[in-house]
Amino acid sequence: MTEQRLPLDAAETLAAAVLRASGAGSDPAAHTARMLARADLDGIASHGLSRLPAYAAQLRAGKLKGAASPSLSRPAAATIAVDADDGLAYPAIALGLSWMASLLPAQGVVACGVRNSHHAGALGLFAEDLAREAGAFVLAFTNSPAAIAPAGSGTPLFGTNPIAFACPMAGRAPLVIDLSLSVAARGRIMVAAQKGEPIPEGWAVDSAGAPTTDAKAALAGAMLPIGGDKGAALVLAVELLTAALTASHAGFEASSFFDDKGGPPRIGQSFLAIAPGAVGGTAEAVAARVTAITARVLAEPGVRLPGDRRLQVRARNAAEGIPYPQALLATLRDLAGA
Repeated sequence: MTEQRLPLDAAETLAAAVLRASGAGSDPAAHTARMLARADLDGIASHGLSRLPAYAAQLRAGKLKGAASPSLSRPAAATIAVDADDGLAYPAIALGLSWMASLLPAQGVVACGVRNSHHAGALGLFAEDLAREAGAFVLAFTNSPAAIAPAGSGTPLFGTNPIAFACPMAGRAPLVIDLSLSVAARGRIMVAAQKGEPIPEGWAVDSAGAPTTDAKAALAGAMLPIGGDKGAALVLAVELLTAALTASHAGFEASSFFDDKGGPPRIGQSFLAIAPGAVGGTAEAVAARVTAITARVLAEPGVRLPGDRRLQVRARNAAEGIPYPQALLATLRDLAGA
């Protein structure tokens, strides 16, 4: 497939133009474009500009509110509640995380919930930013439209429900762990379907519950959770930490992120930030333990820290440009009216 490399700022500019042309306000478009382009910079194409045709269709149909205005409240001293107002998730999450960073020095532990929200992209980027800005240990959760069946069932009820963790590390970027609770992220199957490529066996089943390597059949069927029944239990836990805790739609109530059918998905996100030293030991002691533990892990032959490959891709794409399929760029330029 023919590709073209774009600098990060050019990818961000194109993404913002698509969103504005589709009805998003300038601020939501800027926040969203920045995070999508950063996902592509890290090689996470499933959560990058490939999402824009679906976002654009939903903005044009009113499934996503282009003029949404996220609002924030403080139910308690160390908690933040954000209403995304049925708009793009990125500006709502950015609002919540900026308040988390400002409150953390005084509170030590801060929680944030986002409701009436939408697809949050590469969740680990938010965790990384908060870990870097606030020096915090961060946990992030989101639910998503139904894709995984609970243990013992063949009916998709819950989303792939990603989780992310980040913590600061001395002398380098924060450690980031970002994973979907399905064997593979649904966005990777979406990309495979767009390219007409097969998926590995063991990722999904079709609508009849049979194993499949056909990406389109997988999108019509169900994803398989990591770790079998144990993974399915974690999926339920994340569903409760997001949909229940923020009073948002569950996966089986949410409309698809991939088309313009139905009403707003109205899913939820939850974030927890813990300052080093807030629950025992000084910040210096905590930092020393992080260094010691990760150094011992890296002492094993052939072992790397989670996210290190992503950082290598980030550096390469920052120097050489982000690779995009020419077909995708043509579609986006058409959507932007360029």
